[in-house]
Parts: sequence; C-alpha cells; structure tokens
Amino acid sequence: MTEVSSLTGRLLVATPALADPNFDRAVVLLLDHDEEGSLGVVLNRPTPVGVADILESWGELAGEPGVVFQGGPVSLDSALGLAVIPGDEGPLGWRRVHGAIGLVDLETPPELLARALGSLRIFAGYAGWGPGQLEEELREGAWYVVESEPGDVSSPRPESLWRAVLRRQRSELAMVATYPDDPSLN
Repeated sequence: MTEVSSLTGRLLVATPALADPNFDRAVVLLLDHDEEGSLGVVLNRPTPVGVADILESWGELAGEPGVVFQGGPVSLDSALGLAVIPGDEGPLGWRRVHGAIGLVDLETPPELLARALGSLRIFAGYAGWGPGQLEEELREGAWYVVESEPGDVSSPRPESLWRAVLRRQRSELAMVATYPDDPSLN
C-alpha cells in the first residue's frame, strides 16, 4: 500500500463535472484523511432547522446563520460541531483539526467553551470515503483541492462559498467561479 499524503484541513471543492447531486457545488472541509479513508463536512449546505431546535444549549453560540448544516449524506442523525478558536491552546471540549479549526465535543457543557469560541457551526451528518476512494475521485477530476481559511467554516453567506473559494485562488481555478449554474442555458 502506498503512503497517503494527508489532506486534513484542506478543502475539496466540487468540480462542475462532479455528477453526484449530494456534492453539487459542494465545499468540503476534510477533518481526517489517511490510509484508512477520509471524513469531512460540507460547509455550504444550510438547512432550515435552527441549532436551538436540535441542540438547545448550543443555539446561542452558533454563528450566523444559526442553523444546522447538512454535513454530508452519511449519518444524518448525528451531529458534529466545528469551531474556530485562535491561539495555541484550546479549551476542554475542543480538539484542533487544522490551524484554528477544531471539533467541539457536544457533550461538553457549552459554558466551558463559550468564552473561547470564535465561531461555531453544527453539522448533521458528514461526508466519508473508504480507503483509496477519495484518491480515485481526485484522479477522475471530481474535486479541486485548495487551502482552507478559518473564515470558510463560519461564512455568513454559505450559499456563495463555492464561488468565493474558487475566486480567491491564484490560478486558472479562479475562472471556474464564473461557471454557470446551468451551462445548457448559455
């Protein structure tokens, strides 16, 4: 087995060619990527469900929009919390994933994290890939891999995140941001 270079903390941005409707124009933050597979959350799929409706004690700490996001097609009945916490040390109940981005243990009393949180997003479900599956999709050209920024997790306009992430690239990827929603209408 060849060694897999970790993409943890990077973004997968769906190419216009990706045919899976679960990932149409998706921006996925990879939370874990190794030889055993990959796990991430879709950052730009807000639902109409408020965080306080599902996890009442976390509702006031959720960033705008204060809704639950569909993190992916797997385990939609489970919740993941992501928070941006600047600095070297994070509080109890938070585990760094990459840079200032980390996972929140939603079993932790929110008041232990409240003062440290820069932003909080709650995701129902996640996106997952088995060993070698993501690498195959990358070879097929289904995803662009780009660097994440802490603001991606807490974008107040998640519906425009796909274009915004592509637009900030210093390569031909910036042009892909202008790709029409429905090319047949051109």
